[in-house]
Amino acid sequence: MSGGALLIIALAGYYVRYFGGEWGQALQTVVLAVGALGFLASIASGSVRAWLRVFINKHFFSLRYDYRAEWLKLADTLYSASSVDALRQASIRVMADLVESPGGMLWLRSEGGHYAPAARLNVPMIDAREPADSPLIQLLLGKMWVINVEEHRSRPGAYGNLRLPAWVAQTPDVWLICPLGNEDMPLGFVVLCRPRALLDLNWEVRDLLKTAGRQVAGVLNQTQAMEALIEAKKFEAFSKMSAFVVHDLKNLIAQLSLLLRNAKKHHDNPEFQQDMMETIEHAVGRMNGMLLQLRSGTQPIEQASPVELTPLLERLHRARARSGCELELDAESGLMVRAHEDRIERVVGHLVQNALDATPQNGKVSIRARRIEAGVVIEVEDSGCGMTEEFMRERLFKPFQSTKANGMGIGAYESFRYVHDLGGRIEVTSEPGRGSLFRLVFPLHAAEAAVA
Repeated sequence: MSGGALLIIALAGYYVRYFGGEWGQALQTVVLAVGALGFLASIASGSVRAWLRVFINKHFFSLRYDYRAEWLKLADTLYSASSVDALRQASIRVMADLVESPGGMLWLRSEGGHYAPAARLNVPMIDAREPADSPLIQLLLGKMWVINVEEHRSRPGAYGNLRLPAWVAQTPDVWLICPLGNEDMPLGFVVLCRPRALLDLNWEVRDLLKTAGRQVAGVLNQTQAMEALIEAKKFEAFSKMSAFVVHDLKNLIAQLSLLLRNAKKHHDNPEFQQDMMETIEHAVGRMNGMLLQLRSGTQPIEQASPVELTPLLERLHRARARSGCELELDAESGLMVRAHEDRIERVVGHLVQNALDATPQNGKVSIRARRIEAGVVIEVEDSGCGMTEEFMRERLFKPFQSTKANGMGIGAYESFRYVHDLGGRIEVTSEPGRGSLFRLVFPLHAAEAAVA
């Protein structure tokens, strides 16, 4: 048809040039210019293109649609959406393009059980709700009918006793209401505006709209399921982080309780007063850090940085030295690893506290730190009750597994995960009645990076 239009313009120009006398050449220029402008305007007009497409499909093809091309276009449009909002807009577009509609509105089921507008394309947004048990929803999603609003107005009995809701009149140029999904998965519906060119809404168009609606509903339903899964994962991560925070608070409370008990005996000792101030200051800093962690999410607040292990171990030794049993410290000077200082202190402090809890008053707990070929190792050894092979294999580093009456089973699990994230490992040697030895091995690259 484009070729025919160009041929007519050319013939008209030829005619006026040779039969227009002395004005022939000027008339030819005018005819060609007007014809070209009219041709370009027709090509640029969506209404003209729609009318031509409908005309050709109606008179030159036995089936109106090339289903392979339509389905490929539908899939490309849906799966090219980069966000949830873009996907909802694309859902309207693919349904509208099938019937040359300029736009419409997507309605989806909300958490309250009713249906509400979720996206729009070339139409104003309206504030409306449609109950899930309304006659319109029962007809749309119960029988999966495509409702022609104009047909309903001219022949009210075509859709039984259906009465259109008030929001239909608020939507400009409303034409079709198409269901999304099927009887087993009623997701929502799409309202389409009147097409650019008059279209015969026959059985083929209705079936194509219903089939496309099922495909669109499948993609939207999958997206909603992914959103719910992501939200559940976020809640799971937040719950796990909360468990770690509660565990740290329990340790801080135990530390402050021990400080309070010793304050009755040593409150006049200047060294104890200095240790008490340092312990309280450290506890306040830890609690502020935990609050900041809760606000910012599950990722570490700070990046890993060089940590001097010897001062850290000396601080732990001073804080736990008055716990009852003997606590020894043997650490080489200049030991460093690349990590988070508060988390390393938490890991080692947890192992030391567990060793103290498992050791009687006449026992001994040792903290050792040294360089090895593989990197840096920290050892925590006690002469306590020890552990069985079965316990170490099945329960030691599992979350929410604890032998303490008020334990949460989080500390060992957190220690294992953090050391593993740093590229290190935890080695355990234990025997019932003879004590336990925990070895924290930090890799050589972490120690060299810290020194560098």
